[in-house]
Amino acid sequence: MQITDVKTTVLSMPHLSGIQDATIRHLEQGRTQCFVHIVTDEGLEGLGTGGGARAAREIIEGSLKPILIGQDPLNIEQLWDDMFWRIRGVGRKGLAFCALSAVDIALWDLKAKYYQTPLYKLLGPYTDTVPVYGSGGWTHFSIDELIAEQASYVERGMKSVKMKVGKDFGQSESEDIARLSAVRKALGDDVEILVDANNGYYAKQAIRMAQAFEEYNIGWFEEPVLADDIEGLAAIARATAIPIATGEHEYTKYGFKDLIARGGADIVQPDVGRVGGITEWMKVAHLAHAFNLPVAPHAYQLIHLHLSCATPNLRIVEYLGMVEEADRITYTEFSEPVNGVWSPNPDKPGLGLELNPEAVKQYAV
Repeated sequence: MQITDVKTTVLSMPHLSGIQDATIRHLEQGRTQCFVHIVTDEGLEGLGTGGGARAAREIIEGSLKPILIGQDPLNIEQLWDDMFWRIRGVGRKGLAFCALSAVDIALWDLKAKYYQTPLYKLLGPYTDTVPVYGSGGWTHFSIDELIAEQASYVERGMKSVKMKVGKDFGQSESEDIARLSAVRKALGDDVEILVDANNGYYAKQAIRMAQAFEEYNIGWFEEPVLADDIEGLAAIARATAIPIATGEHEYTKYGFKDLIARGGADIVQPDVGRVGGITEWMKVAHLAHAFNLPVAPHAYQLIHLHLSCATPNLRIVEYLGMVEEADRITYTEFSEPVNGVWSPNPDKPGLGLELNPEAVKQYAV
């Protein structure tokens, strides 16, 4: 089997609701997503997705496609290495690695389809059911909107939810506490609340805020400081009993090696659309396991569902309402969480995902 073509589809849905967190300065309206199609001479096609949208498309079609054509798509480790070295001068972190990640996801989807099995079974499942938490809590929400959204996840049977703190680049500390207090009061003591600062605080400030958050019995404190401030992350982790969760802005096993070995993470959060795709995500999960640390993947929930089923040290899977909103338009169908747990469709090969032709017709760029 050989790769005969590598194509991309970019969908832009500007009408979807906006989001804002601690370090997004202005409300970001709509969604734009890049999809990769790897076509073979046997009629099989793999579907992948990643970050970077239009810019990622340029890297995929201009830099990665030429080295993939004519290759055996089952040789994923070899192809990953070829792509890694092709983008060495512009990659390692950031946009180029988002492009590589999207292609790698498509290769794994294709491989599972070739063997006519769901991806999680190809990877070697530890389980077929994983816990999920409802994620959102954007900083532009009023307190009433915040409570309504967080409560809607609980009504769907989720026992954990996540909200944003660090509002206005960490300049609204009293408001952060008031919003957390309101959510705790509304949801009661039996729901786990996770908080995410999206890099919004400084280290000493985050330590002080963690002390205030402890009163509300939160499950983890996510990205309290800039992702590159590993010393700051480690200092916060030492100063509080609240687990520090981070990793969504880290790239490759090498980046996670430094993050973990230097004590910057209690809960490891690789993002399959950034870290280097499924190939690298699984290595990071195993690395975390070697340090006896749990994994809680960031975003890309329909892909992480499969990977999480093959991860013994899984903590929980993020389920973003704003992503679900886009997924309902983008795909023909997908499995959904029920009573706080989630399972892949055991009868669909690969990721079990297919782009909705009507969505492509209406939203393709």
